[in-house]
Amino acid sequence: MKEVRREWSLEKETDKMSKKEKKKVLFVGVIILTILVCTFLFSTVFLSALNPGGPSNVVSVSNKTKGTTSAAFFNLSGGYIAALNLTANIQDVRWKAFVGWVNGKFTLSDSGGSTIYDWTLSVTTGRVYATRVASAISWASMQCANRTTSLNAENLAMFHNSSSDNITKTFQYGTHNAFWVAGIPISANSCPTLKTYINNVSQGTSFQEMALYDSTNIIYATLLENRIVGYDGQAYDFQMLVPENGSQGFTGATPYYLYVELD
Repeated sequence: MKEVRREWSLEKETDKMSKKEKKKVLFVGVIILTILVCTFLFSTVFLSALNPGGPSNVVSVSNKTKGTTSAAFFNLSGGYIAALNLTANIQDVRWKAFVGWVNGKFTLSDSGGSTIYDWTLSVTTGRVYATRVASAISWASMQCANRTTSLNAENLAMFHNSSSDNITKTFQYGTHNAFWVAGIPISANSCPTLKTYINNVSQGTSFQEMALYDSTNIIYATLLENRIVGYDGQAYDFQMLVPENGSQGFTGATPYYLYVELD
C-alpha cells in the first residue's frame, strides 16, 4: 500500500509541475505575442508617417514646346540627280517633362489640418515622384524597376514601340546616388536611370531620375537639387521626363500624379 501511495504522490507532483510549466510557457507566449503585435502596430504607424505625400499646391508657371520648322528649300535643274543629307530634329510627342521648384516645410499637424508648429526649410532636399496610376502606391513594396520585365511592360502599356526612344532605351542602368523611399533604402547605381540636360547639353551628375516599381505600378523618382542651373540656363530644383501615350493618332494627354518627400 505504501508503494502504491508513493507512486500516486509522485504522479500528482509530476502533474503539478506539468501544470506550472504549462502556465509558464503560456505566460511567456502571451508576452511574446504582445511584443510582436505592439511592434507591428508601431512599425505600421511609423511607416505610414514616412510615406511621401501629394503637394498642397501646384502652380503652372509656363508650358513650352518647340515650334514647327518651316520646309527647307532646295532647287535643282532638270536632268540632275541630287544626293541630299538631311538633318532633322523632330519634337518627340511620346515624352513630356516636368521642371520646377519645391518650397516646403516640416509641420506637426492633426488629421484636420490644424498645425501646432512648423519648420521652414532653408535647403530643400528630398525627391519628387510621378506616376500615371491614380490608385494608392504601395510605398512599403518600393524597389528598382527591372528593364526587361516591369519597364518593358510599361512600354507595352504606353505604346512605346520604337526601340529608338522607348522607355527601356531611355532608362538605362547607370550611376545614381543612394536614396530612401518611405524609409526603404535604395542602393546606389541599382535602378534604371537617366539624367536630364544642363544648359542644353547632356551631363552625368545632376538631376538624377530613377524608375521604381511597387510590384504593380511604375513610379518615376527624381532627386531634388538646390536651385541649380537646368536645361535652359534657369535654376531649378528638379527636372524629370515621363512617357506619354505613343499610339498612332493619340491626341490626348496622360495625367500624372505627383508626390513629394522631404528629408
